[in-house]
Amino acid sequence: MNPGALRVAIIGAGPSAFYAADQLLRQPDLEYSVDMFDRLPTPYGLVRAGVAPDHQKIKSVTRNFAEIAAHPRFRFFGFVDFGRDLTLEDLKRYYHQVLFATGAQSDKHMGIPGEEFAGSHPATEFVAWYNGHPDYRHLQFDLSCERVAIVGVGNVAIDVARILCLSPDELARTDMADHAIEALTNSRVREVHLLGRRGIAQAAFTNPEIKELGELEDADIVVSAAEAELDAVSREFVEASDDRALKRKIDLIQSYTNREPLGRTRKLVLRFLVSPVELAGDANGRVASIRLVRNRLSRNEAGSIVANPTDQFEELPVGLVFRSVGYRGAALPGLPFNERWGVVLNENGRVLDSESNRAIAGEYVTGWIKRGPSGVIGTNKPDAAQTVALMVEDARAGRTFEPAEPQANVAADLIFARQPRCVSFADWCRLDGIEIQRGEAQGRPRVKFTSVEEMLAAIGK
Repeated sequence: MNPGALRVAIIGAGPSAFYAADQLLRQPDLEYSVDMFDRLPTPYGLVRAGVAPDHQKIKSVTRNFAEIAAHPRFRFFGFVDFGRDLTLEDLKRYYHQVLFATGAQSDKHMGIPGEEFAGSHPATEFVAWYNGHPDYRHLQFDLSCERVAIVGVGNVAIDVARILCLSPDELARTDMADHAIEALTNSRVREVHLLGRRGIAQAAFTNPEIKELGELEDADIVVSAAEAELDAVSREFVEASDDRALKRKIDLIQSYTNREPLGRTRKLVLRFLVSPVELAGDANGRVASIRLVRNRLSRNEAGSIVANPTDQFEELPVGLVFRSVGYRGAALPGLPFNERWGVVLNENGRVLDSESNRAIAGEYVTGWIKRGPSGVIGTNKPDAAQTVALMVEDARAGRTFEPAEPQANVAADLIFARQPRCVSFADWCRLDGIEIQRGEAQGRPRVKFTSVEEMLAAIGK
């Protein structure tokens, strides 16, 4: 194998994919070329379809990704679906290494009775809907109820709560999908309850997220002083920690217990030490209430802080429930999958054979499909660096695929034959420009296309 001509296919076009591409293209002594594939015509993954539409600063990371895509040895093939348009066997024929960066698209279930009632939804679907993801644009969420429960206190749960509490003026300043702006502007939701099973010291949201909740234009934030008080287990945990961000988080949450309501249109209630045990429905099979159990914290045998149910219960009338209790990756055709963890079976990024538990030459993973749904966008950068270091190590040792036709033009010919409407990065830049131009006319960051056919028609595909 010629070490000066290494071709890599990256499946997925989110942050982890771009960080990995950057690392590969910067190798000082190996000349990598990268072809990146995504089943949608648009790149950037959850930065486009997951980051909250009122968080434009976070989305600015796409400028860095565009610079990576401008590299002469980088190509983007959008609207190309792995498993349909390309198989693993195809990739082995044209590439020395394949990196999977497909994220974690599905959600975990709460596993409680009544979860199947109408009005009970994964938060992931709501996020994709209001962000204009083509697969979710036609979903319906009944926003005619007055009270909503969100199970979970991670950043996704916080985003959902904040979006439900935005005023019409706040909504109008975002790049949220038009259908979502219309629905949320006409929403009758007046109370949003965020439910955390453990205490404030264990809440997974970040400090900027919790701080934003206190800055909403037309929603009062409510926190019970009793639930914001540190119990003995949490106090010991905090006192032993040198994490200043944790102590700042506790101060922020406890500061909300002293707030006087200002009579705003909506109320956002943060709850801790409660878990859902059942959803009750009405005569039409719709969610009518959520039954909660009060929890007490303790340490298990491994020393982890866990929530234990008590004999205290309460009923909270709600018409809509969003669960935000974790994402799961989806199995990929031809790759070993760990069902328990929802990730491709791997060791530090090298894909492992499910029978021998040995590394499979040429196959790698990065991002959430590698490590599970943890961290923020920036967490993917060191994660990608770890995987790329192993790819480089294996390439130097000759542990790669042996492609029969490694020429770039041959791979491109196959791709265009299988998917004649595939989208280049130049095509995406045109689409991006059109969306931004549509947004400028309304004083918004952009107005998104939310169907694949609309996207392709806009760029003449």
